[in-house]
Amino acid sequence: MATNSAYNEIKRKITSSKRGTLFFPDSFAQMASSDAIRSALVRLCKDGDIIRVAQGIYCYPKIDTKWGSGVVPPSIEDIANGIAKRDKVRIVPTGAYVLNVLGLSKQVPANVVFFTDGSSRKVSVGKGNGILFKHTSEMRTFAYRSKLMLLIVMALREIGDENITELQMNIIKGHLKNVPTGDFQKDILLAPIWVRKKLQQV
Repeated sequence: MATNSAYNEIKRKITSSKRGTLFFPDSFAQMASSDAIRSALVRLCKDGDIIRVAQGIYCYPKIDTKWGSGVVPPSIEDIANGIAKRDKVRIVPTGAYVLNVLGLSKQVPANVVFFTDGSSRKVSVGKGNGILFKHTSEMRTFAYRSKLMLLIVMALREIGDENITELQMNIIKGHLKNVPTGDFQKDILLAPIWVRKKLQQV
């Protein structure tokens, strides 16, 4: 059981942080023992100060004050980015998730896939959902200046040269307007040749 001093110190660190911040047990390793940390996190969850979003992952959640819907859980991408930051690895979203983010598909995947230069593994988030990290040695090819440009390229790679529709290209054209010209000119050089040709024709 967490001592009151350990509990108070952990709670103070959490509540002084920005809402939406993710925490892991080792975020408090300098404050208390493993058992005390675990006990404090369980208590903070019961008290409604934090929420548990996955095994060993907690969030000091944002609160919707505009519409009154209460606690706003972190997005899958927020959780993935939090894990990547903790593990000091890089990640890149891919698959059906990217298509959904850009409005190119209505499909919402149960498992969101990220390429990483870290180890391959799956993190369960909620019932039947998860984050799948797939190791790749090609992370340098994803070093885009513009995140939007990265998403566009990953989406085209997912769809394939022969399968992309005119409607999808029109949606991509709309997104490209939000990519700074300087970023586009540098990032286009990182894209596969067929993707490069598609985007230069838009």
